[in-house]
Amino acid sequence: MGKIIAIANQKGGVGKTTTAMNLAASLAVLEFKTLVIDADPQANTTSGLGHDPKSIEASIYECMVDGVNVKEIIRKTSLDNLDLVPSHIDLVGAEVEMINLENREEKMKEVISSLRELYDFIIIDCSPSLGLITINALTAANSIIIPVQCEYFALEGLGKLLNTIKIIQTRLNPDLEIEGILLTMYDVRLRLSNQVVEEVRFHFKNMVFDTIIPRNVRLSESPSFGLPVISFDADGKGSIAYLNLAGEIAKKNGHQQVAD
Repeated sequence: MGKIIAIANQKGGVGKTTTAMNLAASLAVLEFKTLVIDADPQANTTSGLGHDPKSIEASIYECMVDGVNVKEIIRKTSLDNLDLVPSHIDLVGAEVEMINLENREEKMKEVISSLRELYDFIIIDCSPSLGLITINALTAANSIIIPVQCEYFALEGLGKLLNTIKIIQTRLNPDLEIEGILLTMYDVRLRLSNQVVEEVRFHFKNMVFDTIIPRNVRLSESPSFGLPVISFDADGKGSIAYLNLAGEIAKKNGHQQVAD
């Protein structure tokens, strides 16, 4: 059974989408069958993996609201072991349409439960909010990765997210775990970046991944070519960092042969 990992933080600009697509791509390169679900109406993961959101006829939205079979909308990517469930702008309206549905917090869980037997890892890219779609993702997930940027106000809003996770654990998904806190946008030249790393590690200790994602031009550029960074700049710092993260997660989940 595949592991479902949500990438979530209601704070925008922390590297959620960058992490979702590049972690998924790195797991695929390590020969894990991987699916990334774009649950953000901005559809940046969809475009970043080479698909035009405007040409998407059915997305995770139609699966959750209209009962479309998710297996029928899975798209291939440039990597053999990486598939995509796309998003498009209509996902914005899903929260309103779902408001009167029974078990509305569990729609995504119902939609993707049949996919766990097909993949080793399922990565969900959440929107920068704590709305109904993100709650659906956290209800469906086994664990959550929280990206935190190495900048001023890094910890702002983290308490709110952790409270939301506790509520979901209590009411909707008692098995939800924190896979880890991921430090992103690290600039070795800045004292502030190093202070944030120290502060986050002091507060959250073993919850913080060893891998730190650096600020990297290639990471920023690769989505505009519709490619994950590992396909765009395989030897770059961004690629190596996400491969290291994938190895950490693989090892944590009992896949020793990959991490060694």
